[in-house]
Amino acid sequence: MGKDKTKNQKKQRAAANHNAEEDFNAVPHSFVFHRGQIGKNVQQLITDVRRAMEPFTARSLKVRKKNALKDFVAVAGPLGVTHFLIFTKTSTNVNFKFVRLPKGPTLSFKVTQYSLVKDVVSSLKKHRMHEEQFSHPPLLVLNNFGTQGMHVKLMATMFQNMFPSINVHKVTLNTIRRCILINYNDETQELEFRHYSLKVVPVGMSKGMKKLLQEKFPNMSRWEDISELLVKGANLSESEAEQDGDHNITELPQACAGRGNMKAQQSAVRLTEIGPRMTLQLVKIEEGLSDGKVLYHNFIQKTEEEIKALLESREKKVRQKKERKKKK
Repeated sequence: MGKDKTKNQKKQRAAANHNAEEDFNAVPHSFVFHRGQIGKNVQQLITDVRRAMEPFTARSLKVRKKNALKDFVAVAGPLGVTHFLIFTKTSTNVNFKFVRLPKGPTLSFKVTQYSLVKDVVSSLKKHRMHEEQFSHPPLLVLNNFGTQGMHVKLMATMFQNMFPSINVHKVTLNTIRRCILINYNDETQELEFRHYSLKVVPVGMSKGMKKLLQEKFPNMSRWEDISELLVKGANLSESEAEQDGDHNITELPQACAGRGNMKAQQSAVRLTEIGPRMTLQLVKIEEGLSDGKVLYHNFIQKTEEEIKALLESREKKVRQKKERKKKK
């Protein structure tokens, strides 16, 4: 009996490992790194973006000066990496390339503004950021991407494919701890990247009752009866109560982490920004890994004749490269 039990345990463990590996390989993975010389602020920005992309990213990826782009491409396949997020810096700008592997496209952005995690958190009175939040991927929210233009639709598709898809019928609410919002401004044609911590709290109860449900129990030594806490609110400050409304109150389809959050009961969804924050302006879209035909350019509009001439020139270079290889 003991041997059979051991064999069954081994089979179950092997099956569980196999299923976990398949699930892990089925979701998008990313590399976030830089090319060329960058300063301390951009290096910290890369660290913060890696944090936002967790858990399916290489958090401790090492980049050496001698590494070329093909080195990252070579290891991306075996590791199941599907996206590159590449930062570069010039004397005037910080640039960001978003690449889909293995055949592109490549989206090139100009980072017009950015704020690091430490800058965002330092501006808050209270912040919610703990290690458990990063054990599951964030919920992606795209806003205002329904405008006309193939380049806008392509951006939306690229960002959607950057994170695992969510099955609304099977998702567990406790796994949704963070949210990434990407908003497209149609007037300025800029993207706003925001990263939030997500918290669910019950509504429809007094401030005193909420205090009882919190992990930090209030000091009741100065009260004669607990009713003083429930009825009077124990003189709690207004800063401990957040304004909720129709914009963030919903009925929970399942029980959620947090005291008082029960199935079929109303709770409020609250967001706290934890950074980083970026404002991006699309520059161009290319085929391939930064070496293909330019599909869209924000500042340069080419005629059909110019595009045809560029294609012929590129094809000529490809033929010449093949001929040189044959001679070797």
